[in-house]
Amino acid sequence: MDIQTLTVWIRGHYAALRAGKDAGQTSTELALIAGALLVGAGLLVLALRTKLGEKIGIINGG
Repeated sequence: MDIQTLTVWIRGHYAALRAGKDAGQTSTELALIAGALLVGAGLLVLALRTKLGEKIGIINGG
């Protein structure tokens, strides 16, 4: 996973969430965007952990 790509994707979805609030989107549409943001954040954490694991080599699962 590319950390830079995930960061750009999250920023784009956050901007959409912000614009949606201002434009009066329904709560369902905003919830879908928020859910996508949570998934993106989880993927970013996973990518960072993997990258650190590769660099340091001592991070284990727990």
